[in-house]
Amino acid sequence: MAPAAPPPPATPSPEHTGSALELLVHGVGGATPQEMLGDPRTVRVTGDTTAAVYRRTEDAHGEKHPERYGNEPVAEAYCWSGLTSGNGSRALWLLLLPFMVVNLAHWMRPTATGRTRAVRLYGVLVRLVALSLTVLLTAAACEVALDLLAWQCAGADACAERRSWLGFLSERQGGWWSQPGRRLALAALVPTALVGLLWYLSNRTWSAYESQRPLDGKDFDEDDPFGAAAAHGPDAPDPDAGGSPRKAAPVRPALGRPGFWYGRRLVARLRAAHTAAGFLTVAAAVAGAAARHDRGAEGPVPRIIGAAVEGGIVLCALVVLWVVCRRGRSERTRDTRLDGALISCLPGSALALLALAVLYASWSRPDWQSSGALPGEATFRFLALGQGVLVVALAVVARGLYRRTPEPHTVLYGLGGPAVAMLACALGGVMTGGVAQRVADWLDGPGTPGMGREADIAGPPVLLSWQASVIPVLLLLLLVPVLVLVVRTARTARRLGPIVEAEYAPEEPDEGRTRRIARIRATAALTDSAPWIVGVVSAATLLLGAGAIAGSWYSDQVPGRAADGSGPLLESLADAAQSTGSWLIGFGFILFVAGGRRAYKDASARRTIGILWDVGTFWPRAAHPFAPPCYAERAVPDLASRMSAWTSTMPRGRLVISGHSQGSVLAASAVWQLPDATRRRVALLTYGSPLERLYGRWFPAYFGAGALLGLHRSVHCWRNLWRATDPIGGPVRIDADPDPGVDRGPLKDPLAYGRTTRLPLPEPILGHSDYQADPAFADARADLLAELGPLVPRQTEARTQKGTSGRSSG
Repeated sequence: MAPAAPPPPATPSPEHTGSALELLVHGVGGATPQEMLGDPRTVRVTGDTTAAVYRRTEDAHGEKHPERYGNEPVAEAYCWSGLTSGNGSRALWLLLLPFMVVNLAHWMRPTATGRTRAVRLYGVLVRLVALSLTVLLTAAACEVALDLLAWQCAGADACAERRSWLGFLSERQGGWWSQPGRRLALAALVPTALVGLLWYLSNRTWSAYESQRPLDGKDFDEDDPFGAAAAHGPDAPDPDAGGSPRKAAPVRPALGRPGFWYGRRLVARLRAAHTAAGFLTVAAAVAGAAARHDRGAEGPVPRIIGAAVEGGIVLCALVVLWVVCRRGRSERTRDTRLDGALISCLPGSALALLALAVLYASWSRPDWQSSGALPGEATFRFLALGQGVLVVALAVVARGLYRRTPEPHTVLYGLGGPAVAMLACALGGVMTGGVAQRVADWLDGPGTPGMGREADIAGPPVLLSWQASVIPVLLLLLLVPVLVLVVRTARTARRLGPIVEAEYAPEEPDEGRTRRIARIRATAALTDSAPWIVGVVSAATLLLGAGAIAGSWYSDQVPGRAADGSGPLLESLADAAQSTGSWLIGFGFILFVAGGRRAYKDASARRTIGILWDVGTFWPRAAHPFAPPCYAERAVPDLASRMSAWTSTMPRGRLVISGHSQGSVLAASAVWQLPDATRRRVALLTYGSPLERLYGRWFPAYFGAGALLGLHRSVHCWRNLWRATDPIGGPVRIDADPDPGVDRGPLKDPLAYGRTTRLPLPEPILGHSDYQADPAFADARADLLAELGPLVPRQTEARTQKGTSGRSSG
């Protein structure tokens, strides 16, 4: 590991203006430096091929000649798209979507003041949900490889005859591999390889992302020498406040803590635990089948061996649970230690138990024959039931946190995290169940597994068929809110028509032009309805999932068989739901695979899919180590280091950091990481920014009203541009009296209603893109530069940020 970079020198207080720098940060989807700087000739100033800062070639040494630029700043572009969507193979991360979604749930907890235990419990519950997803994925791989292929198909003559490549496993041939235990031992290579692949990907990205050391080596910022939030828990008020203004600066928010963007230790611990959980799942499937046979019949293998192997698996599983529950994130200090013994011994012990289970199952048992299906039904029911219980418990904790410190704009009254965790479980169930259903249908040929009519194999667990059957019901239920949104959007567009024409008066109204502008504005407003759609889907998924568990438990048959004798109507509906759901669940998984394959070959599709990761992987891996890596752990230190380096070498310089869309989130996070003296020499320009509209509402503990107010007070000045036609960006709504004037908007979009002498051709409706084309952009930047100079040190104010400081994220 590279040695820690020396701390940046203290930023002196300049007496008058000097060179000006504008640091541009692009948004989702990426952009080239040539596009950002508007010049085909660019030069890399600092960085590598993954993420770097660029300038126009003619501006390479612009700060040495400020007289050339007048009031215009030297422009630099920070390009970070290589951290997310720059590699075609990363499109395969679509398969890790459930892991990414559950990781987001960790960061969606409500603001909590002085509720350390509740916050830690919230984090523990999310990590347990994440662990269940790893076990679910591994169990699904075991279901396909061990049960459907090695146990059912290889043990059924009709199925094995149609699959010649399974001939050496067939019981009819009587070869060495024909015994069920040895078939299971061989098939265990598939889920074991899957777990090993996930470990490798996590370890590789861990080395590239989480091991990047942040800006400096300090554990405490001079603005918070006592570590108040660390001592009193997340979002705690400063202990020295005592009802009177504090003499020093406010407690730094969580995103500004030295260890926030350095999750190396936690990711390593979770990776060890999840890898061990995957190996133990495979070991339990292999050893459990052999042990059940030994307990039910007298054979050559002593029963004590099976009991010892199963006991070791249970003991190791308890250690995994302890590791997952024991420690969460700590942002107060930069924890450079690693739990070496734990990281190496836990996965190694689980792998050793798996090897023992394979040897135990391979012991010769001449009288052992496979029939029916492996008893995996209880495993999937337990996982589904456990996930439901964890999500409900998470909702109770989240609601309690919200009621203690309510934020008016928090989505779903604090239940956003539990709702997203439920969606992660649903995605995991759809993907794993889809694979099992499709493989079973493929192996069974013309038959329908589980229906007992011309079926060669018993098929996957009954619960998977019930879960597939509720998907058509869920889609029908979703038609109601979708229709409501369509009708409401159409009405809003009609209502906006006269408003649009009044804004562009006295130009002659054009019905088609008015309708198009109003429709785009109304459609952009749909973003604000997303929380309720998520809430409806999550609640329906929870209820229908509970119904699926109850139906499978009560009937122990697939829905088509369970409805026999209930009447022609119910029988036909059950058959239709089962067949349609099975097709939909398989089709959904095929779409994931096809999307990843297309993105590997098609650059435009790769960029589109990359947008998902730009938004979803901003947050560190705090819950699931196999989620796609957090690019901000590289981008935020890059930006903070660049700003500190420039201000320290240019004592009379002015700096504007300018972020579009997701780039504005990176810019704000980097500003929080700066030393206090440097932040007061920085101006922030955001446009098309989701800081409040998305992050402030979904992640209130980190981007809530208190955090944004603190950001406004800590920087020298801030402007935010937004449009009513933008579906992503919006106002940041700084809660202060008097209004600080941060928001500038809504900007006119399009700039001209019809054809004018200055703009003779129709102007496009820009929406979320090309904010620099609006004259308001240049005006806002000029205002910020004017406010930056002459630079007079601002007096320290007594400010306590509401609900944003914190040591731990759970």
